[in-house]
Amino acid sequence: MAELSKEKVREIIARRVAQELKDGDVVNLGIGLPTEVANYIPDNINVILQSENGMLGMGPAPEKGKENPNITNAGGGFVTIKNGGVFFDSSMSFTVIRGGHVNVTVLGALEVDEKGNLANWMVPGKMVPGMGGAMDLVVGSKAVIVAMEHTAKGSKKILKNCTLPLTAKNQVNKIITEKGVMNITDKGIELVEIFSTSSVEDIQANTEAKLIISENLKKVDVL
Repeated sequence: MAELSKEKVREIIARRVAQELKDGDVVNLGIGLPTEVANYIPDNINVILQSENGMLGMGPAPEKGKENPNITNAGGGFVTIKNGGVFFDSSMSFTVIRGGHVNVTVLGALEVDEKGNLANWMVPGKMVPGMGGAMDLVVGSKAVIVAMEHTAKGSKKILKNCTLPLTAKNQVNKIITEKGVMNITDKGIELVEIFSTSSVEDIQANTEAKLIISENLKKVDVL
């Protein structure tokens, strides 16, 4: 399969996630790769980005040299604020999240399994800053998309059963990697879209869980 740069991998994933968002959606983008989704949302789609540090109406990253140190996302990265956007404190932010007002949460993962279980906050024995808002977001949101690289240094991340401490159980709806798109179903993980960077055989070889191949499997050129 084609060797991709780290930047290209992240772009492929972020671009594809952006296509899942619908006009009027309130969307939370997790720290890291998911924040890049904001840079690929089509101009004709009005998505309201929510940040758990207290923002509704977050915009994409600013141009270099135009960063405002007072406007950052939950990961501390510089962002912009759209006209009509608002700022508020953490208690209001989590009222939005826990109240079921977020349509889509996009976040990374250390592991995901065929039951939709998610592990994304700690590796035992390693220092971690804490779970942050992930537990509230994946339970409170109407849909959960995991956006991540398919493997980590050759190790499989899409498993039969998660081995790391869970963030939440049975909450993931969709997985998008640089290789394709998978839906979590009652019967397991269904491969519904394959990118030109991969093949069915390659995706299965890099996935521990047995994949269900959709009868309507789409092949998409991402290069």
